[in-house]
Amino acid sequence: MTDLENMLLLKLRPASDHRLADLTEPILAEGERVLQPFQGIRDGVVFTDRRVIAVNTQGFTGKKKTFVSLPCNRIQAYSVESAGMMDLDSEMQLWFAGLGVVTFEFISGADLASLARLIGEAVLA
Repeated sequence: MTDLENMLLLKLRPASDHRLADLTEPILAEGERVLQPFQGIRDGVVFTDRRVIAVNTQGFTGKKKTFVSLPCNRIQAYSVESAGMMDLDSEMQLWFAGLGVVTFEFISGADLASLARLIGEAVLA
């Protein structure tokens, strides 16, 4: 079972292919669109216009996967930390009602401004 309390996804980079989007396609609601997929070493996260889907790859072969759906309408607050001079990674934290904080760490070069806009629009809707 995925530990949803204080979930942390590390070293995410923009996904260069469509594998994550294709992987999450079957669980999307009608009319839901993938906006930005990010890939980690084995795990990934897909930001859609309605939710954040965390994909946790498990096992030796990586065939077993857990999908965690985090609805944007449950986000109460968020923070964005840009990369600095010594710390090249940036970070986003999302506080979900009834769940707690979920932290996403991105490698340098990730477009956090567009992610912050996406989350801001979801929170303020």
